[in-house]
Amino acid sequence: MKLEIKNLKKQFGDTVVLEDVNLTFSSGHIYGFVGRNGSGKSVLLKMICGFYSPSEGMILQDGRDYTKANEFPKNTRALIEKPKFLPDLTGYENLELLASIQNKIGKKEIEDVMKRLNMEGEKNKKYSKYSLGTKQKLGIAQVLMEDPDIMILDEPLNGIENKTAEIIRNILKEEKAKGKIILIASHIKEDIENLADEVYEVDGGRVKLMTSDSNRVTIS
Repeated sequence: MKLEIKNLKKQFGDTVVLEDVNLTFSSGHIYGFVGRNGSGKSVLLKMICGFYSPSEGMILQDGRDYTKANEFPKNTRALIEKPKFLPDLTGYENLELLASIQNKIGKKEIEDVMKRLNMEGEKNKKYSKYSLGTKQKLGIAQVLMEDPDIMILDEPLNGIENKTAEIIRNILKEEKAKGKIILIASHIKEDIENLADEVYEVDGGRVKLMTSDSNRVTIS
């Protein structure tokens, strides 16, 4: 599978947020995007998800154009910004409610994903009682349980302590080994530099390659 970004530009009014973005993503790889808050990395992910339509350019999955807003590449799941769940339901109940929309997802898949994320002791707590890090884990659990071909994660390690962050990194490596395309954005380079096959810097409206698996030395 191949996901291509061609000559992408996003402009809000007179403000150009991104321009001349050209990227190619292939199955079995993790791609990282770093940049300060407000640099445009979240806007890029939102365009790929179909939340925003590009001002110019194309988003292609295996040659099919997914450039329009509210349309995104097939079998894609995303965690963008803060996850939103029903506060009076438990973590498990929230996932169960979402799983009811997907006929292929049952209790086993929910139990398995919560176990992978070491959430067994938290699954019966109300979402309103969750810490920021636990809320992030539940958002990641939602993405994982749907077993997508493309995973898009914006600041997935936000609020998560080091031990759990390492568990999540290992899970993402396992998903990569299954042949998935994984896109991760963070304002902290250290969160992803040893995880991603390629790391891009988003700054000044441009997206520039910083490191790759064949060259782990920063070139910018």
